[in-house]
Parts: sequence; structure tokens; C-alpha cells
Amino acid sequence: MATTAIPCVTLNTGHEMPVLGFGTGSSRVPADLPDTIVHAVRLGYRHLDTAAMYGTEPAVGAAVAEAVRSGAGGISSREDLFVTSKLGIPNARPGRVVPALRESLARLGLDYLDLFLVHWPVAADNPADKATLAEFDMEGVWRGMEECRRLGLARSVGVSNFSAAKMERLLALAAVPPAVNQVELNVGWRQEKVREVCARHGVVVSAYSPLGAYGASWGSDAVMHSGVMHHVAAAKAKTVAQVALRWVYEQGVCFVARSFNKERLKQNMDIFVDWELSDEDKAMIATIPQKRACQGDYFVSPDGPNKSLEELWDGEM
Repeated sequence: MATTAIPCVTLNTGHEMPVLGFGTGSSRVPADLPDTIVHAVRLGYRHLDTAAMYGTEPAVGAAVAEAVRSGAGGISSREDLFVTSKLGIPNARPGRVVPALRESLARLGLDYLDLFLVHWPVAADNPADKATLAEFDMEGVWRGMEECRRLGLARSVGVSNFSAAKMERLLALAAVPPAVNQVELNVGWRQEKVREVCARHGVVVSAYSPLGAYGASWGSDAVMHSGVMHHVAAAKAKTVAQVALRWVYEQGVCFVARSFNKERLKQNMDIFVDWELSDEDKAMIATIPQKRACQGDYFVSPDGPNKSLEELWDGEM
């Protein structure tokens, strides 16, 4: 099976990260997920994104082992794949970071991660119970992330769901700056402030929900049901999803796309081949109204550290 070469970006650690990642966060994870991931590797996917919170680390680890064993897509070793995982919210506390990464590595069956992210700037013993929400010790947690890199357990470390204001605070205290900030980003939530701060400090922005989390209980119709997007897609003879992903790519942003459908996995790869959006296309897309899909309501409580969404997101709503 012929593979498509996915472009890479160079992180501030000197390591390369593929622009497109295979996302595994879903409330409906298929039993054959390892087989689907191996198929994606055969197509040319090299970046696999998981998290302690997703419960998919064992499936990703099994897929990595099988892909290497079988030489899927021409790979010959674990080093041919880029694996990202994330720190669980119960372990987002000083002293728990390194042990949590070791547990993730055990579930994955790997010796190191290519990228380890703080999943949310939130601490809670039970993320489903607002009564357990506690203050997030940014400096203490980040020192643990730096230790993960020093120990060689993660080649690069970064964050997820950090606002522009939180990025500025983190960068002011970090001895090792974050390599990546993974945030919701799509045509319906463009994240200009976060992108500006990250660009100024050499932090790569990676988008989750580049299709607006279409189909998820918390998702938005702003991307897949947009009349503008359907118009551009028809004119380009592309799918709406392909236009949405191409737009993210042309913004200079990496992205994680979740699909367990083999045909759509192939369509995602085709965004890199022989086409681009025109200035007129991008001007039309810029008119799409903005609304965050992943609100983070579950981390807001009158009795917790974040008493409103505006406080959680530092007013960047």
C-alpha cells in the first residue's frame, strides 16, 4: 500500500512532530482500535495521540507493537512513530507527574513518549465530581513535567487547553519551555490570541476537534453544518472535513483528527496533495461565527477554583 508523506514541524526541542495525528479520544472507542491504528500507519500516519483520560493507551501500545512487528507502512522501529499522551487530571499535582507518566508508559508498553502534555490546567481527584476540584499548582506540576524530560521519559513536554494568559504565566516560570499547546481550534473557533502568544515564544499549536467535535455530545455544528464550508467544499470538489482540515494546516497549525472510518482516514491524508484554499475561500471562511465547542463546564463550580467559564478560560470565551 502506497503511503502519503505527512509534513512535519520541528519542535523547540529539536524533535520533529508530524502535522497530522491520529486521535483516539472518544466516548465510543471500537474494539478493533489497534487494527484501525495499524491501518492508519500503513496509509502514512506516524503521530498517534492518546491520554490517560481516554483509556486508549493499551490499544495504542498494542498497535505500535504490531505496526513495528509487521513493518506497516514501511516502518522498521518504534522511533518511526511519534506517540503523544497526556497527564490525567487526578495526577495534575506536584509529586504525581513522574509516577503518572511511568504508569502511562507501562500501559503503552513503551520506554518513552515523544510528547507528554498536561491535559488540563485543572486538578481534581475525580474529574466527574466537582466537589474534588482544587487549585492547580502550575509551577509544581510543570517542575514535574521538566523532570520527565530530564529523565528521558518524554522527549518533549507541553500543555493542552491553556489560554493565552496561562501560557504567558507558564512561560515566565518554566526552565524548560513547553514545546506544544494542544487546544480546540477550527474554523468555528480560531484561537487568534493563543496562536499569537505561542508563535511569539516558539511554541507549536496543535488543534484538537478540527471539525468542531462533530458528533460528540459537546460538539458544535459550526464546521460540518456551515453553509460557507459546504459552498467552499463543493467548489473544490472536496469534502467539508477536508476543507476544514486544510484550513487548519494552512494556518500553520498541527492537528489531531479522530476517525475510525478507513475511507475518511484516507481522505484526511489527501488534504496534503495538490490543492490549496484561495484567498477568496479563506475570506469566506473568516466570516464564520465563533463559538467554543469544548466549554469545560465540568471544571466550573461555585465552590471550586474556577467559578465561571470566563475564569477558567481567562476571559477568552
